[in-house]
Amino acid sequence: MGDERVKAEALQILGLFQVLPRLVVFDLDYTLWPFYCECRSKRDSPSLFRHARGIMYALKEKGIDMAIASRSPTPDIAKVFIDKLELQSMFVAQEIFSSWTHKTEHFQKIQRKTGIPYKSMLFFDDEDRNIEAVSKMGVTSVLVENGVNLDMFKLGLSNFATNSAASSRKQDE
Repeated sequence: MGDERVKAEALQILGLFQVLPRLVVFDLDYTLWPFYCECRSKRDSPSLFRHARGIMYALKEKGIDMAIASRSPTPDIAKVFIDKLELQSMFVAQEIFSSWTHKTEHFQKIQRKTGIPYKSMLFFDDEDRNIEAVSKMGVTSVLVENGVNLDMFKLGLSNFATNSAASSRKQDE
């Protein structure tokens, strides 16, 4: 499925939901691309998971901001790959650094940079421990097994809508 077809399908999926996140945050390794940066060299030609670019194009078209939260020990390689894939302009924040904090520090920095509340964010990652830690901050988080794809995207938006409705009900009580 080409990027344009994925984008069209992702836009349809976005249209199913009344409440959308203000910011979608992606991990890199095994979430946007099928490898660990530290196992690659800057000379390599990186590739994305099949649906990743089309999903990002749809988010961009809808005016939904995107960011990166990656615990990479080789941020220099990750940044070179983002440039090679021509994704630089997609992200309002890129927090790529090695850390022991299961991405909570990444999200604190993203939140400070964007001013977007955690409850208005949707996060995709391939590691349970990151999903758990970031969920506790109030971010709707989705565990992906084979990278971000249309099914995971729809699940994330559905979970986000459910969480938003639940927090609205709490405020009304």
